[in-house]
Amino acid sequence: MELKSELLKSIWYAFTSLDVEQSGKVSKSQLKVLSHNLYTALNIPHDPVALEEHFRDDDDGPVSRQGYMPYLNKYILDKAKEGTFDKETFDDLCWMMTSKKNYKPSVSVGVCSRQDCFKLFCLFNLLSEDHYPLIMIPAEVEYLLKKISTAMNLEWDPKLLEDLLSQDPSLREGLSVWMLLEHMNSGRLLHINNMEAFSLALDDVFQEMYHNVLKKGYMWKKGHVRRNWNERWFVLKSSNISYYVCEDMKEKKGEILLDENCVVEAIPDKEGKRCLFCVKTYTRTYEISASDLKQRVEWMQAIQTALRLLREGKTSQHHELKLRRREQRESSPRGRAEEHSLQELQEEKERQEQEIENIIQHQRKMEAQRREAEEKEKERQREVQRDLERQLQEAEKARDSMVVEMAEKDRHAEQQRKRIKELEVTQERLEAALNAEIQARMEEEKARLEQERLLQEEEEKLKQLQRLQQEQEAKLQESQQENQSPELQQEENASTSALNAASRELETLRETRQRSNQHLEEAQEKLRTASRHVKHWNVQLNRLMRPITPGDRFGHRPTMKRTHKDPDKAFTSREFVTKYQTDANQESRLSDGQSSEEDGEVQGQLEAVSLSDADRTA
Repeated sequence: MELKSELLKSIWYAFTSLDVEQSGKVSKSQLKVLSHNLYTALNIPHDPVALEEHFRDDDDGPVSRQGYMPYLNKYILDKAKEGTFDKETFDDLCWMMTSKKNYKPSVSVGVCSRQDCFKLFCLFNLLSEDHYPLIMIPAEVEYLLKKISTAMNLEWDPKLLEDLLSQDPSLREGLSVWMLLEHMNSGRLLHINNMEAFSLALDDVFQEMYHNVLKKGYMWKKGHVRRNWNERWFVLKSSNISYYVCEDMKEKKGEILLDENCVVEAIPDKEGKRCLFCVKTYTRTYEISASDLKQRVEWMQAIQTALRLLREGKTSQHHELKLRRREQRESSPRGRAEEHSLQELQEEKERQEQEIENIIQHQRKMEAQRREAEEKEKERQREVQRDLERQLQEAEKARDSMVVEMAEKDRHAEQQRKRIKELEVTQERLEAALNAEIQARMEEEKARLEQERLLQEEEEKLKQLQRLQQEQEAKLQESQQENQSPELQQEENASTSALNAASRELETLRETRQRSNQHLEEAQEKLRTASRHVKHWNVQLNRLMRPITPGDRFGHRPTMKRTHKDPDKAFTSREFVTKYQTDANQESRLSDGQSSEEDGEVQGQLEAVSLSDADRTA
């Protein structure tokens, strides 16, 4: 019903503009044009036959407003649905039709542009009374002028309206839209020094009252996908919050649909943004940052107002305020109606300002508490960070010490590996030296046996030679005593031949013995060399089996006391082996890491060396 009454006010101006003779009737052809335009503006399917059927009884006569109303209600207004058409376009059509007849040239040269006059026309229809002809009472005129002055940041002068009403008392009953435009252009209702400022202020009031814009302005909004902050121009209406790239509203980025279940609440500052609040819908939560605390409070109050209107099923806040003002005027005496309205507006304004101030104070208190809590939390976080840094330093020190220890162990392990490798090599060379010594000893033994055999053969040959010499000498003496016979001569020759043969054999045996002596000396030299090698590698093996530590060189190394009776002479091989065995036994008793099996092996090797030295001495 509210939409229908608002549409009828604009249609009334369009209908009266067609009544050139002011008879209250309009021809049927003009009504066809008017109906066609109304169909188009209201986005309703055209029905050209309906008008003919409705007025078929009086085809030739004109149609009055009362006669046109049934058709208008049935075929046009009843089919108009809110949200399916642009009401501003519809009012602009009616304004274009009525301004051609009633918009005076003298008014057009005033301070109001033609677009400003259209906006005042729309606001007049919104605030006018609901009876025809349409008028706006002075209280509503005062309300409109105060809204425009407030938007211009000016103080409205009530003397202008009082002077106008005193000059023309008939205006106390109400002003028509044309009177309002005329007096506004002439500056009798409002002092207008800057036409551009007046146009901007009038547009703000037009957006607020006509388009039901509860609030608008720049704020920062957090993105839903990229989660970054972007500055947007927000426009709040009773059913949604639209946001655009800038205030010219040419590029719309999205909107927040409001319903009865939506919630708006303040949230703590984060990500470098202050004065945050969020709008929670059924599908998503929108995070928004206002410029200051006052703006956040005003936006939250405006959104709460929009949600209240939705819960009460209302679409316009100013329509509700208009009805409330009308009820107050009807319940109050006529003389005090304007004063009471002004007082109520002032009290309402003061109450809202006080409420905003209280909310701001509460927000500041909460902000201080939040900052204090944040400082405590930051201090706790710093303490935790210091503890973590200290633990990290201790862990790094432990890691460094562990790395050093591991490096030391690796170095020690590498030394052990090298030592084991050297032990293996030394053991191999010691085994080779022992094998060489055994081989040399066997060769020496063989040469000695050969020499003994040759000496025995030489002794036998020498004895045989001596016997032959003795026999020859005996035969020679006998031959000298007796005459030589041929048989004796032959025997003497035979013995001489045998003696010569024995001498040659003895010479041969002596040469062979000399070669055997030379071979024996070579075998003994080889044995001595092999024994030295065995002794050398045996000492190396003992050194590797018991590595000398830094403290063992002077503190734990057993000292060998010289017990030789002659200090200027060196030990013999047997004395050295005996002394070394004694010292080795003492050292093995003092050492915990030397095993008895290794001592036996070393002792056996030393005994082998001593035997070889004894053999060489013999």
